[in-house]
Amino acid sequence: MKIISWNCAGAFRKKYQQIEALNPDILIIQECENPDKYRNELKSFSYKDYIWEGENESKGIGIFFKPIFNLNKLNWNGTYSIIDPDLKSNLTTWKTNELKQFISVSITNDLNLLAVWTKGKDNQIFKYIGQFWKFILANKEHINEKPTIMIGDFNSNTIWDKIDRWWNHSEVIKILDSWNYRSLYHEINLESQGNEKTPTFYLQRKLEKPYHIDYIFIPRSFINKSRLEIGKYKDWIHLSDHMPLIFEYDSN
Repeated sequence: MKIISWNCAGAFRKKYQQIEALNPDILIIQECENPDKYRNELKSFSYKDYIWEGENESKGIGIFFKPIFNLNKLNWNGTYSIIDPDLKSNLTTWKTNELKQFISVSITNDLNLLAVWTKGKDNQIFKYIGQFWKFILANKEHINEKPTIMIGDFNSNTIWDKIDRWWNHSEVIKILDSWNYRSLYHEINLESQGNEKTPTFYLQRKLEKPYHIDYIFIPRSFINKSRLEIGKYKDWIHLSDHMPLIFEYDSN
């Protein structure tokens, strides 16, 4: 099974040919316009089955898949509360539908997928990795009920941790580790968080501004049956500031 995640930087209808040529079974596109809006421009795109969500018609997450896969959207609507009698704020409880932006689907009866594109407005403290931190706590039961592939644009790295931000990137890694989930890139390359040698994003599309902010987290038991490739700058930078994550998993 081949799954590709790629933040296309918008206008996917004009860029799909190159990613389609990689022949994924499942394709996750961040910053994807609503395919319903551009049916004519996507009519030669071979992936006719899809699930899409977005805050507006121009940018959301699209999950495209081959007909042999019958992906079904899951209703992950958990809540989470920080319990402390001295805390009076209603902001210590949050709901899944308040968080942006995630789509959970079932691939098979025994395997789920969580497509990720973390977002956040200027007035939000819990933005980007904070959104994911909230999401996994609210949906711990679902994530641990069945193996879940968590993949996408997290807009985060340990290098941006702040001392007094206890919900930072490193904390997320610790939580997932305690649930036996690992970052595939770090496991197969034997690199530590924050010391990645292969970028997934180039700020302003400049080669001299590389960052690693796209990830795939999988159950530890999946690692020996998995492969990961990150697209090369020269092949993708004319289309997007993000490189695609190309994940292959042998379920046999």
